[in-house]
Amino acid sequence: MQSSFFDLQDRHTLLEQLGDPLPKIDQVVDWEGFRPTLKRIRTKKDPRKGGRPPLDVVLMFKVLLLQQLYNLSDDQAEYQIRDRYSFSRFLGLGPEDRVPDAKTIWLYREQLRKRGLLDQLFSGLLRQIESAGYVARRGQIVDAAMVAAPRQRNPREENEQIKQGEVPENWSETKRRQKDTQARWTRKAGTTYYGYKNHINVDVKHKVIRRYAVSDAALNDRRLLEDVLDETNTSRALWADSNYRSRDQEASLKEQGYRSYIQRQGQANRPLTERQKATNHRRSKTRIRVEHIFAQQTWMGRTVRTIGLQRARFKIGMMNLAYNVRRLAWLVDHVKPRHRMQPT
Repeated sequence: MQSSFFDLQDRHTLLEQLGDPLPKIDQVVDWEGFRPTLKRIRTKKDPRKGGRPPLDVVLMFKVLLLQQLYNLSDDQAEYQIRDRYSFSRFLGLGPEDRVPDAKTIWLYREQLRKRGLLDQLFSGLLRQIESAGYVARRGQIVDAAMVAAPRQRNPREENEQIKQGEVPENWSETKRRQKDTQARWTRKAGTTYYGYKNHINVDVKHKVIRRYAVSDAALNDRRLLEDVLDETNTSRALWADSNYRSRDQEASLKEQGYRSYIQRQGQANRPLTERQKATNHRRSKTRIRVEHIFAQQTWMGRTVRTIGLQRARFKIGMMNLAYNVRRLAWLVDHVKPRHRMQPT
């Protein structure tokens, strides 16, 4: 029995009732707004050479977002687009339409990365969020989270060389391509990590990622604080954990007009007073909002399967962009937008 148009409509409705977020995302995002940037990743195909025309650049960008939202490899993405009705609907593909294969997805991502266009796409989405009335308000929260990378099993001597920025001479060219010499080991709260860090700035009101930076896991969080400060926020209040606090940092923030609510950390010979503990507790009620974002990103797959800082930066940037896409969809349903205010 052949399905009718009304059968498809019923299926659409049921998917949304069961919690499919993709229809809302598709509705609130202006995908055509990304096209001018995306068109730069590929030159026009010469029709005299024959072959199939390239897939639409906006469709391919949406494929990358699906990968990030659902933590899919290239092969898994190809399979799921063919298998899942909700994915095909999100991409606007019918049963007879061409589905991008894993190799095509990889090539598209590499073109996007090599041309350095992700920052423009991230900024373009922010402009859409702000145009919808969700500007950065009530101050900003800065924090960093570990992003795991495939662990490297190198002898101690080779690890020491890598830390010094050197590549062991006995490595073949093939081995060099398989080894990540830019990820680093670090230890936090008694746990050992290997990989990179995602440094983000989130506005207090809307919990949108406004700025981000990527580093190896061993870099001190304080080193990138200036890089992620958001001058567009309507408030000069700044929250962060004690890793960002130092005497010089506090003086610099005050000079720039920020009101610091960075938490204090006790020392072995100078524990926190009860008053300082109470202050930390009050500040943590605001600062904890950033942890909700990292929790969502963990669900989306807060890991990199690639090698090297540049590919890790692209992966983490896409992770932040995908979070903002979902956040915009949530804001439209739950938060009444306000007109932009001047910084205070």
